[in-house]
Amino acid sequence: MGKKGDLSNFERGMVVGARRAGLSISQSAQLLGFSRTTISRVYKEWCAKGKTSSTRQSCGRKCLVDARGQRRMGRLIQADRRATLTEITTRYNRGMQQSICEATTRTTLRRMGYNSRRPQRVPLISTTNRKKRLQFARAHQNWTVEDWKNVAWSDESRFLLRHSNGRVRIWRKQNENMDPSCLVTTVQAGGGGVMLWGMFSWHTLGPLVPIGHRLNATAYLSTVSDHVHPFMTTMYPSSDGYFQQDNAPCHKARIIPNWFLEQDNEFTVLKWPPQLPDLNPIEHLWDVVERELRALDVHPTNLHQLQDAILSIWANISKECFQHLVESRPRRIKAVLKVKGGQTPY
Repeated sequence: MGKKGDLSNFERGMVVGARRAGLSISQSAQLLGFSRTTISRVYKEWCAKGKTSSTRQSCGRKCLVDARGQRRMGRLIQADRRATLTEITTRYNRGMQQSICEATTRTTLRRMGYNSRRPQRVPLISTTNRKKRLQFARAHQNWTVEDWKNVAWSDESRFLLRHSNGRVRIWRKQNENMDPSCLVTTVQAGGGGVMLWGMFSWHTLGPLVPIGHRLNATAYLSTVSDHVHPFMTTMYPSSDGYFQQDNAPCHKARIIPNWFLEQDNEFTVLKWPPQLPDLNPIEHLWDVVERELRALDVHPTNLHQLQDAILSIWANISKECFQHLVESRPRRIKAVLKVKGGQTPY
């Protein structure tokens, strides 16, 4: 029946109204759901002071870290994001008249909205490559979605037969560390894998080509000559298409730009700066394939099954999925501009 906190002004007004209407303390308590003691106390306060607002002070121990202390703790976090709870507490207590414990630090940080999390993994971008990323973003900041629809995106990716996930957690007792149900087996180099080269544009998914050996300049030339030329001439018969490739070593071998130079009357190779995976939407398609592989009810047990599963997943990627990725290019360009060529959340 009783309430843990003090009544609101509206609730206190209801108590006064019920008593003034002639209801007894017991009847008021039953009607409003408050204790008889609460009904009596509130009505007596109204009779004595004529007020229905609470004059009680907040109960409980006073917080050791006030607003000024929170600002101090916030500066400590900003100065060293990797500081442990013990280090933050020690640094906070320096020069303070009243010290706090680690539990108080933890509570204060949570009240401020801070939580301990794994840092986001991003590629290291050199100063030179950061400038090149920014230059590319500035050169294409006025491109609309219609412009990006004329780009065919390409990339290679390797998929492993076995995956190791260091974030897997299990429930076990202290002496069950070697129980078979509590183990995660690993194999060297992921048990082997398959490499595939693929391409797509806003209009359609392109071919996904298995690469049965190490990709070098000769193998890459064979792949692009067999698949890029027919795809570009079919999708962009007006010769207004752009072909995108990253800066992998085999892409920059002399025979590759020479071959593309011979095709310059049919499509243009998009000048792509180094370390720009966040603007290449095919990277996200690889993530889609990876997630679908892990979600399979029956996982591949050999490389042939793995390759067949990847080809099947690729063929069933929805049109809305890859079109949405292309349509997000203007937003991603703005993100690169905002961080002046640095890392983006994409």
